[in-house]
Parts: sequence; C-alpha cells; structure tokens
Amino acid sequence: MKGTIHNEGTFLANIAKNLGRPLITEGISPPVWKNAPQREVLKHATPNDLVEELQEQCKRVHTDFHLTDTTQVKHRLNQVIEQLGNGPLIIPNDDRFSEYELDELLLEKDTFVWDHHAGRKNIEKAERANIGITFSEMTLAESATVVLFSSKDHGRSISFLPSCHISIIPKSTIIARMTQAAAAIRSKVARGEVVPSCINFITGPSNSADIEMDLVVGVHGPIKAVYIVIEDK
Repeated sequence: MKGTIHNEGTFLANIAKNLGRPLITEGISPPVWKNAPQREVLKHATPNDLVEELQEQCKRVHTDFHLTDTTQVKHRLNQVIEQLGNGPLIIPNDDRFSEYELDELLLEKDTFVWDHHAGRKNIEKAERANIGITFSEMTLAESATVVLFSSKDHGRSISFLPSCHISIIPKSTIIARMTQAAAAIRSKVARGEVVPSCINFITGPSNSADIEMDLVVGVHGPIKAVYIVIEDK
C-alpha cells in the first residue's frame, strides 16, 4: 500500500504501555520453532503426487476434476462449458487465455471480458453469467483449493456470482497446502512487490453445514465447480 500513516507512533506507544513494556520498533524477527509439523505434510510429494492428491480431494469437495495438456485443453474446456449449459460467460482480462489459445473458443461463446473502465457493468454481467472462468495462481493439493488474486483486470465477482466456476490450473501452480501459499505471499511482501488487496482461497462450489451439520452444496454461488489441470508446456 502507498500512502501516509498518521499517528502511528502514538498508537503503538499506547499499546506498548498497556502491555507494560517499552515500545519495540526494530530488531524483530519471526521465532524459529523447534517443531514445524505444518511443513511436513506432503513434504516429499512429486508434482505427479500432488496432482493425484488434488484429484482425490476434489471428490471430497464435490468438484469435477479433469487432467489435460496444452494440445487438448481447448477441446476439454469446450466440453465442460457445454456440459454446464454454455453461456453467458465472464472471464478476467488475462493474457493466459491467449497463451493457451483459448481466446478463439471464448470469442465464439457469449463471453464478457472484465473491463475496469466499465465499473458496475462488470458486476451486472457477472450476476447474469452462467459460468465464470479463471486461472488459479496457486493450487493447494491438500484441500483442493484454488487461489485467485484480485486486480483491476480480475474482479472477485467472476468466481462468486455466476452459477458455475471453472478454474484452469497449470500443473506448476499445484503446491502442497496453505503453508506454502502463505510463504509465497510473504516472500512477495519481503521483495517489495505489490500484493493484491484481495486474495481468494476457493475450495470447490459453495456449501454450508450450519444447520445441524448437514452438508448442503450449492447454497448460493457458484453451485458447480470444475477444475481443469493442464500439463505445463
């Protein structure tokens, strides 16, 4: 974030006073714990092992799983779109659709591309869309979770408001669990990179077990989720 923080010193000094200790502003480093079990989960898993784990977890979160390669991804995406009832579609303004040669297919469909100049119109298009299609930035094999970075070209509504969500997952984005995702985001901050104002961790379709622990899938949106894993080029 860029901007000016007002009264920071006074605010922190007041907290330190109430904690009964002096204000500490430097020489702070994260503790090094003797045991770190969170780093042991799937520690030795190969990329293929992670794909298998992701596929297994998809069964548990009611998400359809497809594995394909760059030569077949267009055909597979078209199949999935047709199975979900076709458009309208909404997608982020993302160069990866061209990189994987999917733009021509999407042009043939009733597809709206997120346009930050359009303002509220983007949300209205997302509300009316049958399918939102995104690329996963990181994918957690342990929980079948896709990680989406919001930006001016990728609004949160794309994966929340349409009836269905298709997430395209390059195999290289698949990591073990939340531990690795948090470390990757922390590294971005340490390098001074701009971190998205909203990072979404999405696990399958919407669901709830609030009422007497009975699982209900598709309580709001999306009611259907599909993951398409692509073998990297």
